[in-house]
Amino acid sequence: MKYLAASLLLGLSLSTVHADEFSKVNGSVHVSAGQTVDEVSTVNGAIRIDDNVTAKSVETVNGSINVGTGCSLGHVGTVNGGITLGEGTRVEDLETVNGKMHIGSDVQVAGDATSVNGGMWLDRGSHVRGNVENTNGAMTLEGARVDGRLKTVNGSITVGADSHVGGGILVEKPGFSWFGSNHNKPKIVIGPNAVVNGTLEFEREVELYVSNSAKIGKVKGAKPIMFSGAQP
Repeated sequence: MKYLAASLLLGLSLSTVHADEFSKVNGSVHVSAGQTVDEVSTVNGAIRIDDNVTAKSVETVNGSINVGTGCSLGHVGTVNGGITLGEGTRVEDLETVNGKMHIGSDVQVAGDATSVNGGMWLDRGSHVRGNVENTNGAMTLEGARVDGRLKTVNGSITVGADSHVGGGILVEKPGFSWFGSNHNKPKIVIGPNAVVNGTLEFEREVELYVSNSAKIGKVKGAKPIMFSGAQP
């Protein structure tokens, strides 16, 4: 992600960039339904992609990315802006620095989904084959599947009912510059019938709640508080 802004600015300034409506420096970009395009990019502007679009990459620096249903995309990334994916869309990987991420129902992500400052929500039936990671912001799985690991520093994590995580959970210790972190313990909830394989490792103090019907791996650094019924 640290190279995205520079590379995108450089790429759009070169004469070899296609001079079409899908590659700009300034301004929003809109791809209408059913089209097949190469790259969709801008620097200062939002990107909106309608249903059933195919594209090799979708990138902006300052702007949100909103994707419709049934799309097939490569890398999707922004620096300052959120990402929203509609139902049944398929992407290679997702990344943002400052913005929320909403992965809709039955979305397939072949790689990782990463954010730095922003919450992450995975709807029912969505499947991330890599890791889901952020630093700040709530992370919620609602009947979703992640083959890799969930990782955060200061965010809460909810592995909702019937969700599945294959590679464990890691809550990292904040850096020395993160003042007051001990007063804001992340809340980790493993909901009814959820499964978290691998190690649940906590390098800082957290509140860990685990449903009686959930299945989890080894826990390091926290003592689970068991609960029944609806999640706390």
